Amino acid sequence: MPVEKPYRRTCRQFVDGKYAAGGRGQYVTHPKFAESPEHYVRAFLLLQKDLHELFDFVEPSDTNLPCYSYRIHSLLLRACVEVEANWKAILRENGYQRAGRWDQSDYRKIEKTHLLSGYRIMVPNWTGTEGMRVPFVAWSSDCSLPWYQAYNAAKHDRHSEFDRATFAHLLDACCGLLVLLSAQFRTEDFSPGAGFVALEGQSDGMESGIGGYFRVEFPTNWPPELRYDFDWGQLQSNADPFETIDYSTIP
Repeated sequence: MPVEKPYRRTCRQFVDGKYAAGGRGQYVTHPKFAESPEHYVRAFLLLQKDLHELFDFVEPSDTNLPCYSYRIHSLLLRACVEVEANWKAILRENGYQRAGRWDQSDYRKIEKTHLLSGYRIMVPNWTGTEGMRVPFVAWSSDCSLPWYQAYNAAKHDRHSEFDRATFAHLLDACCGLLVLLSAQFRTEDFSPGAGFVALEGQSDGMESGIGGYFRVEFPTNWPPELRYDFDWGQLQSNADPFETIDYSTIP
């Protein structure tokens, strides 16, 4: 049976295969959907701006994927800190609790509720064949994320692991952050002038992501029982029109 109320910080496909057609995607802007979503988006936009500046010196191309530098190292750390912040927000605002410090065993639960491995991000103006990034694909086979492992290694032992802070891992971290934001808010950037959620159905099957630079392909293979099926026009008048995901039941 499809889901009749949206989950907090969770964007999903509807039963008809659409995400936001007919204004149904407006639930992501409701004040009870997420706490301070604009702050998470703003952090990404600042990171994207700095990534653009890096492109002035490191051309987005296959050839440069192994490059590493102090600037790339710094941006990789920033990107992964934001990835962790979004993981924690999704779990916390859905009521998840576990004693001790949360780790990948906790964060990986989000793969099952947001289908992160199904998102693909296209880097514009790329030279070569590696411009399409799928940052969470490793989670589809229950493997660790290479770019997140590189981040942890380069963070805790920069001297010995510095060369793991590569351009490739930075791109996947930035794209991973965009995937997380897209899986929560679709294309909504919460800017003061924002009043609608972008339309779907562009010819290449992708959409302009938050920030307007990267292109995003949203998953189209949501299981029927996990898809949304509600009338937001009626539901939004409820005191609290959202459900919480019980992450404690997800292995």
